[in-house]
Amino acid sequence: MLKYAIIFALISLVAGALGFSGVAAGAAGIAKLLFVVFLVFLVIAVVFVVLAAIGVGAARKVLK
Repeated sequence: MLKYAIIFALISLVAGALGFSGVAAGAAGIAKLLFVVFLVFLVIAVVFVVLAAIGVGAARKVLK
């Protein structure tokens, strides 16, 4: 996700520098959307890692 967000951001910068404002605006919008989706997935992954760590700790506590 992040890779494609960066690619679209670069396309937006190049298109803006060349005067293609419509293409630049579209690519910037796509880049923003992909970056937000990346952040949502990152937060979900962190939550799952924390929950897994808590679950492993609880399982060790029960087994002792």
